[in-house]
Amino acid sequence: MIAIIDYGAGNIRSVEKAFAHIGCEAVITASPEVIAAADAAVLPGVGSFGSAVDNLSETKMGEAAKNFIASGKPFLGICLGLQALFDSSEESPGYKGLGVFSGEVLRLPDDCGLKIPHIGWNSLELNRDCPLFANLPDDPYVYFVHSYYLRAKDESIVAATTEYGAHIHAAVWKDNCFAMQFHPEKSGKTGLAILRNFADLIGRDK
Repeated sequence: MIAIIDYGAGNIRSVEKAFAHIGCEAVITASPEVIAAADAAVLPGVGSFGSAVDNLSETKMGEAAKNFIASGKPFLGICLGLQALFDSSEESPGYKGLGVFSGEVLRLPDDCGLKIPHIGWNSLELNRDCPLFANLPDDPYVYFVHSYYLRAKDESIVAATTEYGAHIHAAVWKDNCFAMQFHPEKSGKTGLAILRNFADLIGRDK
């Protein structure tokens, strides 16, 4: 069973429906006990960084997410769920993220000649070693909705990049923890393939 962590962020139901579409049991939950017992966990999210990290703290879901990552079981952050894993964001000065990884979350440049927020499809340059990208085509297109982007301090964790007025670290991966700025649940067949690859990680080490 996959736990979709509910901390008051949006976009929860679409993630649940995407897993149901590929035949995976997923439940939306705000219970630390249910999350801890799950085989895998997903931290989705849309909205502002400050509101997200406040909600993660108030609901104790941030602690539940960090404990789950420490358990070694597969974990996936999506969109704001990626940004929340890092220390801070230009969007909300003074707010602290979960600090799982180090890096900067920066605003897309307003003078790049492109529309901000970035809403639409972009191709990815993939690190083919990442198990979530197994059997994907070259330069796959995925769906983004964001005004802020990640620049990870440790580039060895970067699993995919894209270009949109800046060089964007679009996905990261270290051990059992994966996260992506784009929305796999809105990225058609490519996104469903990524979610299936994530689900397929369950039980590999048992």
